Amino acid sequence: MDKNKQTKSRIRDFNTISPSAKSLLLMKGYTNIPYARQTAELLKYPEKYTPDFGKKDFMFWARTLHFEERYWSIDDLLSNLNIKNILELSSGFSFRGLENSKQEGIYYIDTDLPSVIEEKKKFIPAQKNENDHFLGTLELLALNALDAEQFQEVVNHFPTGKITIINEGLLIYLDTDEKEKLCGIIHKILKDRGGYWITTDIYIKNQFENTDLKIDKDTSDFLEQHKIEENKFNNFDEAEEFFNRMGFDIDKEANVDQAKLSSLKYILNGNIEENFAAYQNFPKMQKTWRLKTK
Repeated sequence: MDKNKQTKSRIRDFNTISPSAKSLLLMKGYTNIPYARQTAELLKYPEKYTPDFGKKDFMFWARTLHFEERYWSIDDLLSNLNIKNILELSSGFSFRGLENSKQEGIYYIDTDLPSVIEEKKKFIPAQKNENDHFLGTLELLALNALDAEQFQEVVNHFPTGKITIINEGLLIYLDTDEKEKLCGIIHKILKDRGGYWITTDIYIKNQFENTDLKIDKDTSDFLEQHKIEENKFNNFDEAEEFFNRMGFDIDKEANVDQAKLSSLKYILNGNIEENFAAYQNFPKMQKTWRLKTK
């Protein structure tokens, strides 16, 4: 990467993305994702957070279901790994780290931009209750994932052993040069330490172009501002070729059990099995992959 491209990655202001983390959390508050409802309540305080489960907005429920399934897809790929060191990139207002730190031996580092991390730290005391037993370690650290030196400093906090790097909703904000830079950083870390990279960000373009599904103007404006559609892959084969070129192989693809999807019952009239069948027939726009270095 030339000097101008390196400078672009250093000075880019990712703070404009942070408001989307809050709106996503308010949506996840409609689900059974750990700590999502409690965090939404804290975020809205002193206003009252009252989810409207009678909402008749198909697109809202379709998006809620998508993001719920995306969340659980990471857990699906974590479940059969015996790796105790977990690094989450660009975590937003997800508290997966808090939930995972209940497991003995887990060392979980939750990272995002400084402003997000400082706000999350304030929430944690209110999240815990006397019935919780936290047997692992949780750190919340500021990290620009495109800063190789800072990335290595964070990784150095882990004890010896393999690590699993996870991210949910990061690559869609990065252009090709930035994706390549991130891949290079992660590849080096995993080559040194061993382990896996789990990413939900295998999104492909224009999957709803020929459907009647419409998103609201605020969401549309945000997607346009951050060139989300432009940053997606053209198709899944192109995505696989990209990661192969970056030195990764697909180890496993996530497959989420429908029983995990608490928002499924709201998406359509009919029973849950019918709803799930209809949901699976939507245009496939995203996959979650567990990657390993070649």
